[in-house]
Amino acid sequence: MAINAVIFDIGNVLIEWQPERYYDQIIGEERRRAMFAEVDLHGMNDLVDQGHHFTDTIYDWAEKYPEWRDEIRMWHDKWIELASPEIPQSVRLQKALRKRSIPVYALTNFGVQNFDYATTVYPFLNEFDRLYVSGRMQMVKPHAPIYEAVERDCGLDPATLLFADDRIDNINAAQARGWQTHLFDGPQGWAERLVAEGLLTESEAV
Repeated sequence: MAINAVIFDIGNVLIEWQPERYYDQIIGEERRRAMFAEVDLHGMNDLVDQGHHFTDTIYDWAEKYPEWRDEIRMWHDKWIELASPEIPQSVRLQKALRKRSIPVYALTNFGVQNFDYATTVYPFLNEFDRLYVSGRMQMVKPHAPIYEAVERDCGLDPATLLFADDRIDNINAAQARGWQTHLFDGPQGWAERLVAEGLLTESEAV
């Protein structure tokens, strides 16, 4: 079936999201492993993605673990360094699709305040035809309601949506809705998929 819209995840598709890498650089791998074993930082971040306030959630979490307070606060205070760099070829693909007047959406697990901050650093985050941010919607991938909400809002047949995400659970949930999907493991594979679907030429997908 023809594709009527292309949907990008953001973390690890358009912007690298590797908190462990950041902490390895700042406090060393051994200390980082100890902190992540003791503190559920990804669980904390899940709350932000669900719509809890970015600053309050992280600072409150830090107070629960005084021995890690400064390091946990880095998740907030140095957040843009955790969420970096952009993935240049993916950004070029986004722009190339829009230049072809192909609708391009974002569907992302992302908090409200930190997404607003990210748009000031990464202008391409303002360049989607439709934007679905979990924190604003107060629902997250891979749960079915967020996919249902996208379908209702865009009004397109699910079978005409092509969705790229780096997490297999998110991909499986989209497939269960009848979406076309691409498990993102690098921008070149995504570029090749877009060319194979006839959405871009090889020269446009570099």
